[in-house]
Amino acid sequence: MHKVVLLLGGNLGDRYKNLCLADELISQQMVCTQRSPIYETEAWGGRSKGFFLNRVMVFETEAQPIEVLRICQRVENRLGRARDLKWGDRTMDIDILYYDSLIIDSPKLKIPHPFIADRRFALAPLAALMPAFIHPLLNRTQKDLLFATTDSAEVREWSPASEP
Repeated sequence: MHKVVLLLGGNLGDRYKNLCLADELISQQMVCTQRSPIYETEAWGGRSKGFFLNRVMVFETEAQPIEVLRICQRVENRLGRARDLKWGDRTMDIDILYYDSLIIDSPKLKIPHPFIADRRFALAPLAALMPAFIHPLLNRTQKDLLFATTDSAEVREWSPASEP
């Protein structure tokens, strides 16, 4: 079995419902072993307007990395993901952060995700869920990466009860 770490997030529609649906759909194809708390985060990349809900999930699977990518893209599409604008608003975005400690650098897939160290919204849930996991290229823990990031975007734990 392989260990796959995914980051799920979105800022359009019913954000919480979309996270729950994505969790359910992915969990039909891979076995979820861990879920981080949900975080509400500022948009990253300068093109989105609303706050995102994000969560990191860890799965066990026999699927190879390219098939995990296909699973993620099918779930995004099912939840109405439009790919009009890079780093724009979206109903659901699912990134493969890690696949075991594998390093893949191909036109279709890059693992570990190339922007992990630059994104507080990914590092906060990673550090909460798996603080001692070593980034295979940077050779640093998730907790160390969170401490060292220059990203100052607001990231706070969120629960359905905190919605107005």
